[in-house]
Amino acid sequence: MTTKVEEQDGKFVVTFNGELDTAAAAETEEALAPVMESLGKDIIFDCTDLEYIASSGLRLLLGVLKKAQAAGSHVVLKNVNDVVKDVLDLTGFVALFDIE
Repeated sequence: MTTKVEEQDGKFVVTFNGELDTAAAAETEEALAPVMESLGKDIIFDCTDLEYIASSGLRLLLGVLKKAQAAGSHVVLKNVNDVVKDVLDLTGFVALFDIE
């Protein structure tokens, strides 16, 4: 699993590649540190190459969402594949996130 964080047009774009499971969650959380330190900017999670997300990955995204919303940021999940969408549907996360 790799996580790439870039700043584009005043927003953070976070690109996932691989499976966001328990083993990858700690490393992903470290990669998201710049995002968490600069809240107030909108955040786009690009899920084009995210193959799967486990409960630990969902917990991580939820933590980012709560802190971002408290700071006035907007969070979007983009390019979500059917496997990840099914997990989001089953867990009710589709109601929490804007999905494009």
